[in-house]
Amino acid sequence: MESDSETKDLLVAELWGQGSTGIVETDLPDGRCLLRAFFDLDADGAALVGRFGGKLEHHAPRDWVAESQANWEPIAVGERFYLVPQWRDDPAPAGRVRIEINPGLACGTGFHEATQLCLEAIEKYQRPNMTVLDVGAGSAILSIASALLGARRVIACDLDPVAVAIAAGNVRSAGVEVLLFTGSADAIRPGSIDLIVANISAAAAIDLAPHFLRSLAPGGRLIASGFEAPEAAAVEYAYDAIERRLSKNDWRGIVAYSNSDSTGTI
Repeated sequence: MESDSETKDLLVAELWGQGSTGIVETDLPDGRCLLRAFFDLDADGAALVGRFGGKLEHHAPRDWVAESQANWEPIAVGERFYLVPQWRDDPAPAGRVRIEINPGLACGTGFHEATQLCLEAIEKYQRPNMTVLDVGAGSAILSIASALLGARRVIACDLDPVAVAIAAGNVRSAGVEVLLFTGSADAIRPGSIDLIVANISAAAAIDLAPHFLRSLAPGGRLIASGFEAPEAAAVEYAYDAIERRLSKNDWRGIVAYSNSDSTGTI
């Protein structure tokens, strides 16, 4: 059914009141919109059409969850990682580390380009004896990846306590050890971290730059992503020195270090 902008909200409220199980809005020219309202099969379709207008369509029941899951396949990221949707049992190819992920949370999984940039950089910069800090851990995929690659110690934090709880569950499922806390890099002891990974917004990467650089041990590096091409210059400006620029489609990342570090590259 069609509606204008002035009556749309009232119409949507009435459809919900009649027991709609979902409503889809599509914009039309001249400020109008098309509404598609879904109802259970036992709803009185004739009465609904008589009240609201439009036309009635019958659709056979579909398992939308199963259909959505069928569209997600495992993917190889970098040279070491194999990301598998959590409802599948695909084994990792030889030489790759298997990580279960939930593709429904795009920014918390390896299906997002920014996360892939971080994973590929972790492969290059992490060493077995390192202490790794994951800032803005989200689903903890970067923490899990570091732990599976043999980091000596992995610390992860997020400002959202709900995210920390979710991350803790993912860490347990992966069978690795990660020290999780609610907070950010300002709580980290100076000079104590060998590698920082941060899949965060451009604004957060800029605001946290002093804390990141302060936290790095001699020879330490920061891997940061989560921002798009137009934001990259502002992020780079916040750091003493950029060792490497990362790019995948519209997403960008950096590998940075402190200019006060005279120990050379890793």
